[in-house]
Amino acid sequence: MIPLPRVAPGVAFSPIPIRRGMRVFVLTGAGISAESGIRTFRDAGGLWEQHRIEDVATPEGFLRNPPLVWRFYSERRQQAGLVSPNPAHHAIARLGDFLGEDLFVCTQNVDPLHERAGARGVLHMHGELLRTRCSGCDRPSFADDRAYLDKSPQCECGALLRPDVVWFGEIPKGMDEIGAAVASCDLFVTVGSSGAVYPAAGLACAQVPQCAHRPVRADDLCRARAPRERPLLRRVPPGEGWRAVARPLQAGGLSGSCGSPPACACRAAANLAGPGCPAV
Repeated sequence: MIPLPRVAPGVAFSPIPIRRGMRVFVLTGAGISAESGIRTFRDAGGLWEQHRIEDVATPEGFLRNPPLVWRFYSERRQQAGLVSPNPAHHAIARLGDFLGEDLFVCTQNVDPLHERAGARGVLHMHGELLRTRCSGCDRPSFADDRAYLDKSPQCECGALLRPDVVWFGEIPKGMDEIGAAVASCDLFVTVGSSGAVYPAAGLACAQVPQCAHRPVRADDLCRARAPRERPLLRRVPPGEGWRAVARPLQAGGLSGSCGSPPACACRAAANLAGPGCPAV
């Protein structure tokens, strides 16, 4: 969990400026998808209350009952076709237009909402719902939005196909790339992540190890400043906080002044934009 010595509404804190050439790492979690109507796994009434993790989200569960697993993910595929990106997705995509390759977007989500909003090069560390791969051979994963509600599909090699998602007990995708991007970023932003699922939950904490005072709620923002030594940290709520900052892109950088607090000083914040500046 990312620590915060102070929790307050975002409007109580000054914005952080973002300018071209600034390296920004954005980590998104289930909360950003929930704003679009996708049910999350851990909230009350979420998916885990109706399914045992061991049955639908482990390699062993797939081996025991492939049709059940495919039905579970096929229903998720059908749901994904009914929802649309929300202002948070669009704001991140516009930030990508502004920063180009200096923006690294990593998501814990398997849905395609970032891409539908126009984001490019998103790294899905837990895989992608609308992709399928073989459970037995090295065939590359492929785009697949079909629903397999009754029968499990097979690969040409004879083995069962499986959703290209990362299950419990499996290694997340792109960890080397993620680690390098976190180590070199100037600003680390989390959007809609509970900070409870590792290894994603440890990314920001690894950058500010001395800030170990109290946990952060999903609707808080965390900020720490030590230029080129440790990145700025900011926690962003996917709902109202993003609606306030999703403004049309304009020339220049994000307004406001960071100041120079100590390296382990953390401050909540919600407004990433200002007049005449691009919104995130």
